[in-house]
Amino acid sequence: MCGIFGCILKDRDAAPIIHSALKRLEYRGYDSVGEAVLHGTNLTIKKDEGKIDEVHALHNLDDIAGRIGIGHTRWATHGAPSQINAHPHTDCNGQIAVVHNGIIENFLGLRRELQERGHAFRSKTDTEIVSHLIEEGIREGLTLPEAVRGAVGRLEGSYTVAVVSVLEPDKIVCARKESPLVLGVADDALYCASDIPAFLPLTNMAVIVNDGELVVLHDKGYEIRKIADGTTISREPEVIDWTPEMAEKQGYPNFMLKEIHEQPLCLRNTLRLQEQYLELMTTFLDRAGEVFLVACGTSYHACLAASYMFSKLAMLATHPVIASEFVEQHGSAVNIDSTILAVSQSGETADTLAAVGVSRQRAATILGLTNAIDSTLTRISRVYICQQSGPEIGVAATKTFTSQLSVLSQLALRLAKRRGKISHEEIEDLEEKLEQIPDIVEKIIKSREEDVKRLAMKYRDKNCFFFLGRGVSSASALEGRLKLLEIAYAPSIAYPAGESKHGPISLIQPGFPVVFICPRDGTRRTIIGNIMEMKARGASIIAIIEEGDKEIKGLADEYIEVTKGLPEILSPIPYVIPLQLFAYYMAVARGHDPDRPRNLAKSVTVQ
Repeated sequence: MCGIFGCILKDRDAAPIIHSALKRLEYRGYDSVGEAVLHGTNLTIKKDEGKIDEVHALHNLDDIAGRIGIGHTRWATHGAPSQINAHPHTDCNGQIAVVHNGIIENFLGLRRELQERGHAFRSKTDTEIVSHLIEEGIREGLTLPEAVRGAVGRLEGSYTVAVVSVLEPDKIVCARKESPLVLGVADDALYCASDIPAFLPLTNMAVIVNDGELVVLHDKGYEIRKIADGTTISREPEVIDWTPEMAEKQGYPNFMLKEIHEQPLCLRNTLRLQEQYLELMTTFLDRAGEVFLVACGTSYHACLAASYMFSKLAMLATHPVIASEFVEQHGSAVNIDSTILAVSQSGETADTLAAVGVSRQRAATILGLTNAIDSTLTRISRVYICQQSGPEIGVAATKTFTSQLSVLSQLALRLAKRRGKISHEEIEDLEEKLEQIPDIVEKIIKSREEDVKRLAMKYRDKNCFFFLGRGVSSASALEGRLKLLEIAYAPSIAYPAGESKHGPISLIQPGFPVVFICPRDGTRRTIIGNIMEMKARGASIIAIIEEGDKEIKGLADEYIEVTKGLPEILSPIPYVIPLQLFAYYMAVARGHDPDRPRNLAKSVTVQ
């Protein structure tokens, strides 16, 4: 997730406006920044690795003449943070500049095609192909808007692009598919941006650009066209009455809720991972004598769920281990036949890196799954994959969990296919269901959020909660418990449901809330038995169930339904959504700030 901004001003230099707007978008990405400004037929670009203030101190981002320009603040997905990989990117002649937010799935094939035609590439990003595709269109005699339309028509994946060129120095051309784009309209300026906060201090008149649309900004106004056929669309600006703080959160009251709602897009992005990285990591997992899944907190819960995936699909026994315990528990036994798959949102988690460090000393193979390219974990991993969930501002990880699970499930499916452990029909069905997960998550958020909010209000004064699940759902129970602990400060206990009889059940008394995660899978009969045990002792049963599960509905005091027909092994992704929302609304109902839980930090970089 990156931040894009562009402006056409009547009588002011664009560079200072771009700089300040990018500061307001820095929550969307902060590993590099850049600007491209037109002054007549001159195109000046300043860009570098680092946060905006750091780059400004080196290059003075305000000191560029010209009233038309574009800017970008980056969260790397292809190519490590560096000056060369920072946006904007140009064509062979330096006449076209492009900034981009999104993931282009087919960039490798397009890059090879363009290189065969003589194009020279400088960066390792997927974005640079766009500038060269536009260059091809210009060579064929197309106008800049026509060339942009032709270029994006060849892209597979998600994108918002903004383009300027010395060949038509009076305009900015933008286009979007899935990634956000909004226009700002003022008497003396036009703006384009990823999010409204970029221009909110400058104007509160906005035009939302929809998927599949191209926009041309120029001195006389803006034109919106359909990418598919070029037809013109009329759309008037609307007044935005958000405060700057609300705008930064896209109208949501907290970053955590915003990030819960971002999960469908993040999940779609995880399904656009480059084939070669998935295949290479699958190869290392297939060769391994033993595999340890090492992580902390939410990432550990993702690893726990993944251990069921690898076992059930690929018949690969994996060992999920809490990173802080790894050295004491397994450090002396790790050897050259061991493979460590380390999972860390930041790539800088101290306990995870310590476990990896000891394993490297004993010649183990290190694989990494992280959200931060150029983190320590990516530098020391034999192979790494970026989970593609973008910056996560809320301390309580939400999209991290679901994105990591999506990547890990893809690896488990590939390994199963390679090993021939399940039928082609079952593989195809699972792959099809995995592709549907983003839409399913979106549906759950839209249709169940108010139900969960009502539950939170009902149970906000309870002193303690149980979370119980069986099989792969035991990981969901642990994650639901963690979220409630983190932000609502509600003492909570999570167990595999079968273990609840071995001590925890002694706490049950009338009205004690017990949350059961109950997908319709092979554990259903036994989980019903556990529900009845708790119910017999007066517990208040809250069940997360499959749509239409009348039997559990009849046993539960409250229930939240999740889309039916999901394979057991993929169920933790959608079934965690009501648990995230429950924790969020419990925190709000108790008067706590979900984004700033006490005593917690986003990245734990000390042991």
